[in-house]
Amino acid sequence: MKKKISLLCCMLLMSLMLASCGSLDQKKIKIGVTNWNENIAVANMWKPLLEEKGYKVELVYLEKAAIWTGTARGDLDINLEVWLPQTDKWLYKEYKNDIETHDTWYKGTGLGLVVPSYMKDVNTIEDLNKHKDELDNRIVGIEPGSSLMQLSDKAVKKYGLQLDLVQSSEAAMMSELKKAYQAKKPIAVTLWNPHWAFSDYDLKYLKDPKKVYGDKDDIMYITRKGFTKDHPELKKWLDNWDMTDEQLGTLMSEINKTKDPENGAKKWITENRGLVNSWFKQ
Repeated sequence: MKKKISLLCCMLLMSLMLASCGSLDQKKIKIGVTNWNENIAVANMWKPLLEEKGYKVELVYLEKAAIWTGTARGDLDINLEVWLPQTDKWLYKEYKNDIETHDTWYKGTGLGLVVPSYMKDVNTIEDLNKHKDELDNRIVGIEPGSSLMQLSDKAVKKYGLQLDLVQSSEAAMMSELKKAYQAKKPIAVTLWNPHWAFSDYDLKYLKDPKKVYGDKDDIMYITRKGFTKDHPELKKWLDNWDMTDEQLGTLMSEINKTKDPENGAKKWITENRGLVNSWFKQ
């Protein structure tokens, strides 16, 4: 009899442990992050906010296309930055049946080819050919898998540009922009907003009469299939999330100053507690 009671207790204890482990697994969240500044900023903002609510959050740094693939496969839970209807439409078209698409959190993006405002004779994309020599026959780009580079490659062809679109990374591109800007030298880069560069430097988009880069996008988030069922409360919080250009700009600026994404985001959260608390209202 004692053996039966002991066995029953062990089984009950194991059931409780398994239930506890299942609960902990449900609290684990993987967020895909690109090397774009605004994506790093919002991911590192959401990580401590969700950890305050008992979640264990892992940030997985990948190229944009790999994040879409990971989300579609269920390897990642959340992709916080999706630009629609224009920029990411090729990725959305491929994966739309394998993901959950959710609310917009930032309205009215911009992207294209950008030069410093002191390049007064360069105002349209076509003008770049006239200044190709002083630009070293190149446009400094970012990661090859990004939608911006896909569109920029199309722009080079459509406008018949006699410059090379150089693949690099956002960090490398920004380093070259900073160096050229400080020396007042000509440079052309691929860029977008929201981005802290427009706060730090006087820049201008080149006019795009052929509409290669399309109209303005909105930024929304997507999740793996089944996310809403698994995390209805978290989905509600993310749907409540909205940021203006100024709010996102101050977040990115704080992170850029501290050189530590999570600590910079935590400082911003402390200074904007009223805003972030509004996202958690039921």
